[in-house]
Amino acid sequence: MMTSRLYYTESARAEFDATVVATEIIGGRLQVTLDQTAFYPTSGGQPFDTGTLGGTAVTEVLDRDDGTVAHVVGGTLKVGEVVRGAIDWARRFDHMQQHTGQHVLSAAFARLFDVRTESFHMGTLSATIDLAREVTAAEVARAEDEANRIVWEDRPVTIRFASAEEAANMPLRKESIRTGPLRLIDIEEFDLSACGGTHVSRTGGIGVIAVGGWEKLRGGSRVEFLCGGRALHRFRHWRDALAATQKFLSVAPEEMAAAVERMQADSKAQQRTLRGFQERLATHEAFALLEKATSTGGQPVIVEALEGWDAQGLKAIAVAAAAAQARAVVVLFTTTSPALVVIARGSDAAIDAGALLKRLVGQFGGKGGGKPDLAQGGGLAAPVAALKAAALTLVSDRL
Repeated sequence: MMTSRLYYTESARAEFDATVVATEIIGGRLQVTLDQTAFYPTSGGQPFDTGTLGGTAVTEVLDRDDGTVAHVVGGTLKVGEVVRGAIDWARRFDHMQQHTGQHVLSAAFARLFDVRTESFHMGTLSATIDLAREVTAAEVARAEDEANRIVWEDRPVTIRFASAEEAANMPLRKESIRTGPLRLIDIEEFDLSACGGTHVSRTGGIGVIAVGGWEKLRGGSRVEFLCGGRALHRFRHWRDALAATQKFLSVAPEEMAAAVERMQADSKAQQRTLRGFQERLATHEAFALLEKATSTGGQPVIVEALEGWDAQGLKAIAVAAAAAQARAVVVLFTTTSPALVVIARGSDAAIDAGALLKRLVGQFGGKGGGKPDLAQGGGLAAPVAALKAAALTLVSDRL
């Protein structure tokens, strides 16, 4: 027996009574089938409803191929039992806002620019539509303005049904591939689309449609948008971030972009200066390390952990030491944990830096790579003393 879907005609219904007609345990979860339901199952880009059924939590709702709706519940319900279902209204209304907003925004792109919506996805924080071609910033702004005009005119959103033959003679925004009776969502004098989702009864219930951003995607565009409560949440997030950044920069909001650009330019200049100092200091550090190098098999070996150096600094020191002493083997770690490591060898040294790094990574975790003369990695999870001891042992064994 197919499940009667109350949400098809009553999207705003949050409670209902129903009879349990079947139960089944699948994958360790109890799935309950009712004679009727107001719970929306995942379908058409819209996520499922949650709530309670007979006092037990509904954690997922599935649309089965046989026309029934399965409710995954956390408790136990019995066949023949009459239960009260209660929808999580905040979640349902949020989905109603986003889905109706999608219809309006897609219709705006279609009406203004003849751009077709290929697909729709509703995430937990925002929703997206994929458009058939790339759109410009000006086109996005015009579509956003047009969509909000329809929202603020508070036009009726009605539900009606038609056969596939009847629908073929209607001005549907997108031709439906479904057979049999079609459920149509009609936004007065703006959009008519076949859809099984839940929607607000008037466009004013959407609140606002705000485009969060867009990007090129497979020859088209993906447009992110937020409606109603989601738009308010995003605005608060951006407001707080803007206020904090403005306080840090001590500039007016309209001057923030230029201030950040100046800071980035100053930072890059400082990094170049610092890198130059590090390179010169690395040469001095390399010669200092060579003076206290140990000898293994007649070859100078340096295994040290250096504080205050990043991977680039370690590399500069290791390369400088290897260049200064053709038979040298240099293994340098950071003192931070997990540790970074750089391994270099002189031109006459009998060791494979890449193979040595692979052994260290196999023993202490992390990742990295390189060639026989130079290798580097990171994520080595062990005390510095253990890393140095292991490196010395491996170097001794391979020389």
